[in-house]
Amino acid sequence: MGRHLLGLEALDEDAITGVLDTAEGLKDLALRPVKKVPTLRGRTVCNLFYEDSTRTRTSFELAEKRLSADVLNFSAQGSSVEKGESLKDTALTLEAMGVDAIVIRHEASGAPEQLTRWVDAHVLNAGDGAHQHPTQALLDLFTIRERLGRLAGLHVAVVGDVVHSRVARSVVQGLVTMGAKVSVVGPRTLVPSTVAQWTRNPDAVEVRADLDGVIGDVDVCYLLRVQRERQQQQAFPSTREYARLWGLDRARLARLPDHAVVMHPGPMNRGVEISAEAADAPNAVITDQVTNGIAVRMSCLYLLLGGEQR
Repeated sequence: MGRHLLGLEALDEDAITGVLDTAEGLKDLALRPVKKVPTLRGRTVCNLFYEDSTRTRTSFELAEKRLSADVLNFSAQGSSVEKGESLKDTALTLEAMGVDAIVIRHEASGAPEQLTRWVDAHVLNAGDGAHQHPTQALLDLFTIRERLGRLAGLHVAVVGDVVHSRVARSVVQGLVTMGAKVSVVGPRTLVPSTVAQWTRNPDAVEVRADLDGVIGDVDVCYLLRVQRERQQQQAFPSTREYARLWGLDRARLARLPDHAVVMHPGPMNRGVEISAEAADAPNAVITDQVTNGIAVRMSCLYLLLGGEQR
């Protein structure tokens, strides 16, 4: 897996399979009366978050504690960052404290990679700008494999605001690496024409503007949040128009194959990219994604830190 986890482009099929297989073994830990193993006892992990987060930060913190690591939570709000401290100085401070790993979320693309140049600790990317979100993609792959039994040969539609999504790049790269076919669907203003070039196999990716043309032939419908806070200008006429053309509503939900699953990385804009019926449908695995996120992040921490310690 390497020394750091910065993105999915560096992981091949064997590396991804190793993460998923390890997570499968660790997931059973949640069923025990005592949900802890001593794997990372004596190791210190810092959660360095420059952006607000609920799911990712909580999931990482639970994963770290279940592996018995000492956890240090750092938030830019209320810290020396508000006084003008740079990322480099913060990193050097953490390095001086002797942390073993840093989980970083930052609004600037490339910040986690830059961090690796300043510290000896392992670095895990928890989301950088609109660039990468590797652990989200890995937990998505885990959820698909758990539900459908495989990844190779599946047809996955990734729908919505691709240009502003760090999840989209990681998910598309991971799916193609594992042998899936991907249809990237959305308004032309929100889907880069070069999306196929993100992957090792550009022929496995198609870009479409018509969701209705693919909805009846997919194994997974993966909906992305419309990130209005990142848009410098309106990229589509209105949210009502977006929901009509690219949202998963009751009619499109009914057209999905019986075995198909609905996914969303959260938080959801109900009534925009996904309707309430779709979000709460029996074939929606959105809460499964949250549950699996803990096991997958435990797997990543274990492979980066636990194996080294052992």
